Amino acid sequence: MIVAADGSGDFRTVQEALDRIPEHNAEGVVIYIKNGVYKEKIHVEKPHVTLIGESAEQTILTYDDYAKKKLPNGEDYETFRSYSVFIGADDFTAERLTFRNAAGRGGQVGQAVAAYVDGDRAVFRGCRFLSYQDTLFTAPLPPAPAKRALFGGPRELAPRRNTRQYYEQCYIEGDIDFIFGSATAVFDRCEIFSKRREGAEDASEFPSGRIHGWLTAPSTPEDVRFGYVFHDSRITSDAPAQSVYLGRPWRSYAKAAFLNCWLGGHIAAAGWDNWGKPESERTTAFREYRNTGPGADIAGRAAWSGQLSEEEAESYAAAKVLAGSDGWNPLG
Repeated sequence: MIVAADGSGDFRTVQEALDRIPEHNAEGVVIYIKNGVYKEKIHVEKPHVTLIGESAEQTILTYDDYAKKKLPNGEDYETFRSYSVFIGADDFTAERLTFRNAAGRGGQVGQAVAAYVDGDRAVFRGCRFLSYQDTLFTAPLPPAPAKRALFGGPRELAPRRNTRQYYEQCYIEGDIDFIFGSATAVFDRCEIFSKRREGAEDASEFPSGRIHGWLTAPSTPEDVRFGYVFHDSRITSDAPAQSVYLGRPWRSYAKAAFLNCWLGGHIAAAGWDNWGKPESERTTAFREYRNTGPGADIAGRAAWSGQLSEEEAESYAAAKVLAGSDGWNPLG
């Protein structure tokens, strides 16, 4: 199937093509998407789907919902209804696509998710993820919200199950907690770009006037060994020096590791933040291994984070992290 916004394909919208797939699809389906801006709120809920864009920079899947937007009943959308693209089926692959939420900065609109990924064995190659706050949600949701009755969103009442996701040579940008969730996810040779926050120098919620963001906010379940694993990636930014943290724990057993990555000078000396939850320092697993660059100096790192030994680092190989019980290996 070919999607083209100009009418030269089989369908003008991505969702039209997805809707033609049989309900209980068991075969691989490939949808080619020509260059264009596709403003539609997309739902992928059938397995074995591959979306291939003509070029990542010019094939753009976008919408502009946001957390502070109002539902018809007057309630807020909240984070998990704000997505531009929802991927809720297993064995999904995307290549050469941009996933964008165009709502704007978090200070005005709140969280604005570009992609909500809630499928096992999901693969993204050469894709771009663009927003500000909460760009990429790697589902599942934690068991329950911390401050309200419901999360809101498409998987509120679904049983939680661990998912595995693989991102290869992708570009992901945002500012606050812009890679977050409970999945086991490997980021291989990606660029993770922290955007400078307007007004962060004097924002009242950050008395130091220094914090421009956090790359990750994992909510890894206690019984899951790996959360986020970054290999050979570039951690870049236009934010001031030492104003961005590698991560903070959305839930107490958060896990993230950066191995052989290049860290820009925007990374804070401490590296990691406890999100005002000192009790989480005993339960999180934030690790690094042989990173380079101006932000990689470990002399000032948070005492409760750690450096991997060579032997430990071997267990973080992508194929081992993602194997699971079925031996899944998206590296080919």
